[in-house]
Amino acid sequence: MIQNFGFFRTTMSETREADYHLGCLDSSLFIDLNKSVDNSIALVRISFDGFGGCNLIERRKSLGRENSDLFIEEMKNEHLNQEAIANLVLKAIKNNKKNIWNDALRKYEWVCFTTFAKTQAQVHKNVLSLN
Repeated sequence: MIQNFGFFRTTMSETREADYHLGCLDSSLFIDLNKSVDNSIALVRISFDGFGGCNLIERRKSLGRENSDLFIEEMKNEHLNQEAIANLVLKAIKNNKKNIWNDALRKYEWVCFTTFAKTQAQVHKNVLSLN
């Protein structure tokens, strides 16, 4: 069972364009995702409290067909399924970790790797692989 990150839909200013805006962790983390013409969902920006926003416009990797479809369907629901959204967002972060600031990922390592790590040793190994 994944922890509850408290994901919520939000809006951003017009200068921060994205198809989907999510916040979590008591508004200390914001995630912006876009939908392409073929309905692929990709992380385009992630903002960490204390670090600012990291743009991934040119270097982003999508969630893939199946996960993109799941994300789109989940976003249609009135109430977000916290476990489903957390799994999809964490996959988007993992897919793009090479393009996200290492210092921010290290601070938020427990967020980025909770679902992928079985033990503290695996968390440590995942963090080391960021370097």
